Amino acid sequence: MKIENEVKGHFRNEYHRGYINLIYTVKTLSYNFLQLLKKYGLSEAQYNILRVLRSKHSDKGASIAFLKDRMLDKSSDVSRVVDRLYEKSYVNRKENPADRRQKMIEITKKGSDLLAEMYDCEKKVDTLLSNLNKKEVSELNRILDKIRSQEIKP
Repeated sequence: MKIENEVKGHFRNEYHRGYINLIYTVKTLSYNFLQLLKKYGLSEAQYNILRVLRSKHSDKGASIAFLKDRMLDKSSDVSRVVDRLYEKSYVNRKENPADRRQKMIEITKKGSDLLAEMYDCEKKVDTLLSNLNKKEVSELNRILDKIRSQEIKP
């Protein structure tokens, strides 16, 4: 469906239309993903942290700064998200021997088991773009990378 019909509005120009279309599409995809996550009692930020910890190839864990750097939503309060994951026993916090003020975060077996259980959910995410063929997805990725390379100066 065309964006004009979705938001029932008009646009100043094609750039404005493209921007609104992109925002609306991201929010729609995010909403669909959030519906999948609800079954597991996780927020997008919590899932993202577990995903980052799963892919971290170190037995020492990850610092809050490391996690913050790899978050998809850069405005997330990583410490608070980690606290919620800790309360659910999905992560452990250890004191960093090199800097006792810093905590190292690692995924627990329960957190790893949850991600394994969520594999079906992760496969469903792949279907959110399934109406595009591989060439179109590659082109979409190229265009999105190009958009992010543009800096806006205040």
